[in-house]
Amino acid sequence: MSAHAAPLNFGGLEPDQVTLERARVVMIPVPYDRTASYQKGTARGPRAILEASTHMELYDDELQVEPYTIGIHTAPAVSGNEDAPEVMVRKVEEATARYLAMGKMPVVLGGEHSVTLGAVRAYRKAFPRLSVVQLDAHGDLRDAFEGSPYNHACIMRRVVEEGVPTVQMGIRSMSREEADFIKVRGLAIVPAWEFLRRPESALQAVDRLTDEIYLTIDVDYFDPGILPGTGTPEPGGPGWYETLSFLRDLCRRKKVVGFDVNELRPMEDDKSSDFLTAKLVYKVIAYRFFAPGRRPD
Repeated sequence: MSAHAAPLNFGGLEPDQVTLERARVVMIPVPYDRTASYQKGTARGPRAILEASTHMELYDDELQVEPYTIGIHTAPAVSGNEDAPEVMVRKVEEATARYLAMGKMPVVLGGEHSVTLGAVRAYRKAFPRLSVVQLDAHGDLRDAFEGSPYNHACIMRRVVEEGVPTVQMGIRSMSREEADFIKVRGLAIVPAWEFLRRPESALQAVDRLTDEIYLTIDVDYFDPGILPGTGTPEPGGPGWYETLSFLRDLCRRKKVVGFDVNELRPMEDDKSSDFLTAKLVYKVIAYRFFAPGRRPD
């Protein structure tokens, strides 16, 4: 199925439930994987997330609320593999900025991780004291990869170079170049092994950031035993419940102003990765707007 097939609304909501005017959250699909370096297919990720979301229960049994009632609008897809990476980044920035100006919270659905840069640039203009929390298996701190500084392996290098404070969590794969960059810049890294052994280490790192947080989630952060559908899987990642615990506490300690979820690579005969990713998006929204003790809007 084409990434530009007939539109779907997140959660399978009816059109009169998801009008842009009443929505607080806007989903921005970005079906892009032009710089994918291992397994392509993440361009189909946004569509798969939306499709899987139509099979979710919209009641959150943990929080005992229906998060969709805040209004979740699904926008048309932005960009595609016909665009050069720098063009895609600009289009994502423009779309994100447009919805921010309306008072909405744009949520970017990738696609590969390079889609994050445009969103972060738009969010930083709206929130100048922005920090970024990254959930990922990889450092994504290369200066360039396969000839492009906009490659998915470079996204956090670009964010750091723009002066945005960051915490990287779940990391368990990087190059020597990236390790050297971390040491020179003194970046805050919480490796997967440390998070799994001492979950409080991630929150201690987050406490040193500014109050306004942009969250970027590359789903290869998860152990491939629970999420095999990604382009660059790495063994040894965190699981579902410890991740939800972190996200819930993050929303209590900081004001999460926006987020993205990316790098889902749908599998034909196994939809579990699609469903986990869709539910993850919904859980972040639930914690952001309904978690007891959350930071106020």
